[in-house]
Amino acid sequence: MSAENELSCVKVDIDDENIAWLSFNRPEKRNAMSPKLHYEMEEVVPQLETDPNVKVIVLTGEGVSWSAGMDLKEYFRETDDNPEARFKSYWSHRHWSQYLMLSSKPTIAMVNGFCFGGAFTPLAACDIAITAEEATFGLSEINWGILPGGNVSKVFSDLVSHRDAMYYAMTGRTFDGKKAVQMGIANVAVPADNLREETIVLARELMEKSPAVLAFTKQAIKAVRGMDMNMAYEYLSAKQGALRAADKEATRQKGMSEFLDKKSYRPGLGAVQRD
Repeated sequence: MSAENELSCVKVDIDDENIAWLSFNRPEKRNAMSPKLHYEMEEVVPQLETDPNVKVIVLTGEGVSWSAGMDLKEYFRETDDNPEARFKSYWSHRHWSQYLMLSSKPTIAMVNGFCFGGAFTPLAACDIAITAEEATFGLSEINWGILPGGNVSKVFSDLVSHRDAMYYAMTGRTFDGKKAVQMGIANVAVPADNLREETIVLARELMEKSPAVLAFTKQAIKAVRGMDMNMAYEYLSAKQGALRAADKEATRQKGMSEFLDKKSYRPGLGAVQRD
């Protein structure tokens, strides 16, 4: 990665299993997101998306935090009287979060610690979230005299029930990883000591799937959420046809053969055995 040696707020490591570990790297600030962090993320995420050596992207944080949200001093106070800097930082954050959300590759949020405020935007952008049971989540904006902006109110409301959204946004109270799973913010909560191991297991499982089918499945699930039933039928029919044309590995034909002819795969009874 060309810019890797110049990064100061973001850390990237692509391991020998083709997992890209993308980390917020401001541990002394609990990985609070500064304008510079946003600029670096805006550069790095597209590089990972187009790198053929990257099969899965894991977003996490260095130290004891995933991210404490926006840096109140650098993102807010220092740009209050600088509209150009505020505009540039705002759009940079929006861009890289959307890049992550629209990635064709599987994305996993590995929440290792504190996750507050603005951190919910990239958390929601990831396909799957696995958290440490001990992690601490919260919307603390009410205590700073601001509202959960930058789309945080939107993504938080999309993830949880209306009552939970109102309760945690209005009180600023915190909750742990187990509660995050109960609320629908994360998929799995595990002890912190097992977090990386469980994330690798999940990443390996995803890498067993066809990349094309994974990408089209992601796009389909996200798209149909905003459609009525008739629109969804039409969209998914067209999407299935597009997938058959795009899938150079002929995964559909292989899958049918393994189920119907070879009898090597039964849903719910194990992984597909590839030749």
